[in-house]
Amino acid sequence: MRVCDVIECSGVPCPDVDRSAYLVPDVDVDPGAVSIILVSECSPPDPADGYHGPGDPLFARTTVAAFNDAGVAVSSVADILARGVYLTTAVKCAKTGSAIDPGTIRACSGLLEREMGLFPNARVLLLMGDVAIRAVNEIAKRAGEPRVVPAGATYRIRGGEFRFRGLRVLPSYLQAGPAFFIEKSKRRMIAEDIARAFEIAAGG
Repeated sequence: MRVCDVIECSGVPCPDVDRSAYLVPDVDVDPGAVSIILVSECSPPDPADGYHGPGDPLFARTTVAAFNDAGVAVSSVADILARGVYLTTAVKCAKTGSAIDPGTIRACSGLLEREMGLFPNARVLLLMGDVAIRAVNEIAKRAGEPRVVPAGATYRIRGGEFRFRGLRVLPSYLQAGPAFFIEKSKRRMIAEDIARAFEIAAGG
């Protein structure tokens, strides 16, 4: 299955994003083999820097580093997918400012909801950063379900036990993009959360 063939934006107006950078993963995926869904913030300004871009794209480079930090030996996004991890973003277009409007996150969460529903055997949902957390909370709110991840600083809540539609939810920090190299403490927590996701996916 190619996710980009089954997930398509309906053209909801989002004034704070660059639609020319619209990006849904263009990769062959076996839906039944995915045990972990990793959701980061938004698409990069240059789609070539996305997870599945050509050459050595930025998102792939920082994500591969994060998985190796966690003790998961990989050298590419293909290796990560082979380990049962599907990589995507909460917002499918690139942001044009420093933040993303809550209305944009809400609108795009419909795409994320459909995307998540493609993977019947997923056990863990890794939410990398505030935008990903908010998107999943928006999905729950729209269905009249309780908030998935409570408000609060990520470092305070990340040890909690959260669940959503059969998935164990792990809130973490953004691993995609240049910010990954800046704060060592966040990089350490990202590695811990990725390692924990694999433990849970394996039945731990």
